[in-house]
Amino acid sequence: MATSTTVPLSEYLRTTYRPDCEWIDGGVRERNMGELPHSSVQAFLTAFFMVRKREFGIRVYPELRLQVSVERYRVPDVMVMRASDPVDEIVRTPPMLCIEILSRDDRMSEMQEKIDDYLGMGVEVVWLVDPRRRKAFVVDERGGQQPVEELVVPGTAIRVGVGEVFAELDELEGRG
Repeated sequence: MATSTTVPLSEYLRTTYRPDCEWIDGGVRERNMGELPHSSVQAFLTAFFMVRKREFGIRVYPELRLQVSVERYRVPDVMVMRASDPVDEIVRTPPMLCIEILSRDDRMSEMQEKIDDYLGMGVEVVWLVDPRRRKAFVVDERGGQQPVEELVVPGTAIRVGVGEVFAELDELEGRG
């Protein structure tokens, strides 16, 4: 479970946390991560987008601060921006895609809060990836969190099979 400590926004913005934390309603909130399944999926998705950035007309950022509202700064596991979006130290333009990868200690209520923050600021679609159960979900403003076989960003050429996302993890864990 993520813990929170009260910290002024000015201090949060000038502090480097390892790993980076989120700033929610006046407090710094730790993020769950650091496990092999999380890292493997994050590495795959970052590489997937990096090698296709020109083809898709995008930029990809792992773990970059995103100001979702005046009182909230999130740090998506992977964020995908259009190549034409402004380049800022802290992203304030809604990304086309935010990806959250579940860790063992993540709580669905906290993840839903993140998804709501992303969609509320104008993010087009959120991918929620669960490495332990080998499931993935696509969430947009219409809601819905049914497992999918293919992760897509509607209106773009971006699509990746869920099996591809977990292939390296399956191999590492002796499943493939």
